[in-house]
Amino acid sequence: MSMANIKQYFLKMQGSPKSIQTATGVYDLVWSWIGGFIGIATLMFINSLVFTGPDLTIVTGAFGASSVLAYGAIQSPFAQPRNLVGGHLVSAIVGVACYKLLPTFPMLASPIAVATAIIAMQITRTVHPPGGATAFIAVIGSEQIHKIGWLYVLIPSTIGPLVLLVVALLVNNIPHNRRYPASWW
Repeated sequence: MSMANIKQYFLKMQGSPKSIQTATGVYDLVWSWIGGFIGIATLMFINSLVFTGPDLTIVTGAFGASSVLAYGAIQSPFAQPRNLVGGHLVSAIVGVACYKLLPTFPMLASPIAVATAIIAMQITRTVHPPGGATAFIAVIGSEQIHKIGWLYVLIPSTIGPLVLLVVALLVNNIPHNRRYPASWW
């Protein structure tokens, strides 16, 4: 590798002086907050009606990140229904498979699960960054998560995103200047 190539490599890391984040008005901020609040509150309410205990749940930390996309970045490709639901579904399948194949090697199963989930989401066109956490949780989760095995794919990894999606459809379309989804497929 020449010095010019090395310099070019490091220059790529300086980024652009202009932020890629689009400005958000107060109106959008309020609706993002409302969506995030209602989405997580709905998950927590359903969870309290159906489940007891800290691990048997339709709620995972990954859904907090999904809420950022579904209510705060609604035009992002990662926030669209196919990605929101499919990303968690695909990643859960990968995560459970990795845990089942390597249950005594979480230090190996974890990176394999996350890396494989990334590729599986890319192949299925369901990239949803919180899906990486879904795969990771399947491996590093508690014994209760491991005990439910393949049920983890359905509860919480499919039911939770479906609830968030329904709330996103209802809340994001109330204001006249917001439209969700940008696309279904």
